[in-house]
Amino acid sequence: MPRPATADLEALLRALVDAGVDFIVVGGAAAVIHGAPVTTQDLNIVPLQAPDNLARLLGLLTRLDTRFRPVRVDRDIAPSAEHLAGQGQLDLITQLGPLDILLRLHDARAYAELLPRSREIVDGDLAVRVIDLDALIEIKRSTGRARDAMVVPLLIAIRDRATSE
Repeated sequence: MPRPATADLEALLRALVDAGVDFIVVGGAAAVIHGAPVTTQDLNIVPLQAPDNLARLLGLLTRLDTRFRPVRVDRDIAPSAEHLAGQGQLDLITQLGPLDILLRLHDARAYAELLPRSREIVDGDLAVRVIDLDALIEIKRSTGRARDAMVVPLLIAIRDRATSE
C-alpha cells in the first residue's frame, strides 16, 4: 500500500490518541503546534515505554502497516516489540505518513524526564501532550543541526509574545 511522504499530523495524532498511547510530541510538529510558521514532513513523538503502552503503540503501528524508512524491496521491515523496548530512534513510515519514534532524545532524556517539561494542548476534541516551548528551545539549541538552530529565534519570539500578553 502506498505511504505518503508527508505526515498527516492531525490524523496521526488522532490515531495515537484513539489507540490510548501515552506520548509527548517533540520536534518540528511541536513547533507547529506551538504556532511556529514552519513546516514538517513527519511527526516526532517520545512514547511512555511501559509494556501496556508499547503494546497499544505496536497494535496501532501494525494497523497502519508501518515499516522502517526508507522502504526498499530488499528491506521491508515492520517494527517489533523489541524495537519499541530499545533506546534509539525509529524512523518509520505509516499509511498516514512518516512517524519518528524517539525512545530517547539525543541527550538521553526519555518520557519520564520530558513529562514535567510538557503540557496538554487541546484543539477541539483532540488533546495531545506537547513539549513546552522552553524545553523545545533547549532541545533545538542542543542538537547542533542547522535546521534546528534556524527555528530557535521563531520559538523565542512565540514564547516572548505569549509571556507579554
